[in-house]
Amino acid sequence: MKKMLAEDAEFAMRCEKRELLVMENRAIKNVQERIKSMLLRMGSFNSASKIINDDCQDNDVNLPKNISRSELLQYCHERPYGQLMFKRAFKKSNGKRADESDNMGIKLRKLHAVTEVCSDYTTSPHSLRLFQWNILSQALGKENDNFARCPEEALDWNHRKYLIVEEIIEYCPDVICLQEVDHFHFLKHVLETQGYTGMFFPKPDSPCFYIDGNNGPDGCAIFFRTDKFELLRAETRILEIWRIQSNQVALLMILKVKQTGQEICVVTTHLKARRSALLATLRNEQGKDLLEFVRQNCGDRPTILSGDFNAEPAEPIYGTVLGSGQHLASAYAECAGNGWIPSDKREPPYTTWKIRDEGEVCHTIDYIFYSKNKLDVDGVLELPTEKDIGPDRVPSLRYPSDHFSLICDFRIRTHSSQADSDTNVNTS
Repeated sequence: MKKMLAEDAEFAMRCEKRELLVMENRAIKNVQERIKSMLLRMGSFNSASKIINDDCQDNDVNLPKNISRSELLQYCHERPYGQLMFKRAFKKSNGKRADESDNMGIKLRKLHAVTEVCSDYTTSPHSLRLFQWNILSQALGKENDNFARCPEEALDWNHRKYLIVEEIIEYCPDVICLQEVDHFHFLKHVLETQGYTGMFFPKPDSPCFYIDGNNGPDGCAIFFRTDKFELLRAETRILEIWRIQSNQVALLMILKVKQTGQEICVVTTHLKARRSALLATLRNEQGKDLLEFVRQNCGDRPTILSGDFNAEPAEPIYGTVLGSGQHLASAYAECAGNGWIPSDKREPPYTTWKIRDEGEVCHTIDYIFYSKNKLDVDGVLELPTEKDIGPDRVPSLRYPSDHFSLICDFRIRTHSSQADSDTNVNTS
């Protein structure tokens, strides 16, 4: 009798566990369906018919493989609606502008004139200049973004594409991280003439798919100098929210400095747009998934994580990145100095400034994060002033995107400098 009762009890427990498991799976499925429905309403996915086009609108572009940088810049200047882009000063990590003198009267370097930019920055095995920029998708900028005071000519791709090239090559970066790329083949073709190669990873359900005349999906891209780096491995990730695939992506490269063998991990991303408490929560969940992707692939390598996070410094995702345990810091905040002030209060006042039909938007949502225990910041490119930008903001005939590029000069710590740094930390 006791044995029968025990068997009955065990059978009842098994049945109860199975029932609970079924209920749990149903609950998870319901939550997943609600999240998908929510993402659909917020524009992450679209139920309309897709217009699938190849990236082929620039097939007529044909540049000589041996075109020099100065020749390419001149070519860019001669394009339709040619306007001089505004120049920006480079701020050293000591807080000085590059065109200011220090206390000894020594002139610091400057990045104003085109001819001075590259000659002043001399790449070395232990230096890395990273360029970060949301270049503005051509299809979205032309058809979806509703820029209220942007001249129609400024959104002409034949004008924009050469301003984009000029902005990139003027600063001679070692690594280039881009978002909203929907003309990758054009950029790849042009940048290959300057010694770069790169990769592209599209959004799975890019909003470009739903625009007539699109040039394919938009996504993220990374380019690097082939004379300095060797690509060891590349990884991609469609970011998840509570285990549900979203429409945002990340692209990761592990690069080896050819001269030293030092490995660097570079990651770029573009998180969910729009403002609300709910969206801030979803971005934070995307950020958690992104950071786990970084942790799994970058390991103990010096890491640079850049992108359009679509989040102001006060949003949760900013603190999540800094508090991830991966020793990440914001390059622009660190360069601003005064560590007594919280990092989010030291960010630039804006990285995007636009006027749409619904109003003016001016805030900071783009960042370059880096391993503060492996890399040092030598300086950053300052944001343009309000006077430089002009009353109609951007994009404009002088600037091709609604986001401003960010540039940071990093110094890769050697093993000896790393040991000294660790010693200083341990004894403080």
